[in-house]
Amino acid sequence: MKNPHPHRPLLFTLTAALALGCTAFALAAEAIRIRAGTTKDHTDENGVVWLADQGFNGGDTIDRTGIVVANTKTPSIYTAERYSLSGFTRKLPNGKYTVKLHFAETYEGIYGKGERVFSFNVEGREFKDFDVTARAGGVMRAHVETVEVEVKDGQLDITFTHNIENPEINALEIIPAS
Repeated sequence: MKNPHPHRPLLFTLTAALALGCTAFALAAEAIRIRAGTTKDHTDENGVVWLADQGFNGGDTIDRTGIVVANTKTPSIYTAERYSLSGFTRKLPNGKYTVKLHFAETYEGIYGKGERVFSFNVEGREFKDFDVTARAGGVMRAHVETVEVEVKDGQLDITFTHNIENPEINALEIIPAS
């Protein structure tokens, strides 16, 4: 971000904006990363901080610490999940965002394609009959579904629908457009 007042440090400008109640300026500046199914913030293998589980509606959580998930440089974010959820909501400033949904089939009762299929909708973008195992190329493999959206009502909305087995998610990233 370019400092609009070069003679003042950017930190001063940000502090002044916050003091004046310009929270949209601050909120839109950084990505939000949430690791589903956890009670504590988590720092991944690359030093990136993921917030503890928040914003999800319904469902249960499980932590499978110790499992090995392939096809990712950050396997630790896939060891916990929220399953059987109905949705996710997060207040955000209106604008364009990249939303990354992180999935891996880690449930020991799922062995192949077609055994967990669900649908989800991100701000009106529909993903029908989503099969994590098929998308990832097998179980215990990570897959990231990336969608570009525009928030127009001050809130990011994601809904999940059961088809076969429960919907599940391991992590979520919300990245403001630059």
